[in-house]
Amino acid sequence: MENVKIKDKEFALFIPEAKILEQIGRVAEEINRDLADKNPLFVCVLNGAFMFAADLMKRVDIPSEISFVKLSSYKGTTSTGKLKELIGLQEDIEGRSVVIVEDIVDTGHTMVSVIEQLKQKNPSDVRVATLLYKPNALKVELKLEYVAMEIPNDFILGYGLDYDGYGRNLSDIYKIVD
Repeated sequence: MENVKIKDKEFALFIPEAKILEQIGRVAEEINRDLADKNPLFVCVLNGAFMFAADLMKRVDIPSEISFVKLSSYKGTTSTGKLKELIGLQEDIEGRSVVIVEDIVDTGHTMVSVIEQLKQKNPSDVRVATLLYKPNALKVELKLEYVAMEIPNDFILGYGLDYDGYGRNLSDIYKIVD
């Protein structure tokens, strides 16, 4: 579909699924190389990163585990700036390599908070794998080890990302039409 309407907004095709999967494959190769002997724990940030995590894990071929945390910082099309932890991590991560699997990094506030929370549990290292990164929106100092794609600071949805809970099921990524 070239355009979709979700609730009261119009969205145009931005990144087709084939390109998304190609870039996820590249990230998986980097992770396989970098973490070959580390037995990492992947921590998928729900809800948005579920599709990215599923496709990434299909391509990660090193010994590893996956867990999930559910966080929220958005209302509508804007970030509230306040992180609310809804479901926490149950695994013991002390001494482990942890890879946070995130759908999108924009301001970076959510990711900094997640990293700080995880570091309190004494992992050997914490890395970030994000499907999308908006460098022009970043407001904090943040190291992102694995970035599938950099995008402009537009509101997007699809491939797990939503607008008020809708649009996560779209296999392509769409950007809002002004």
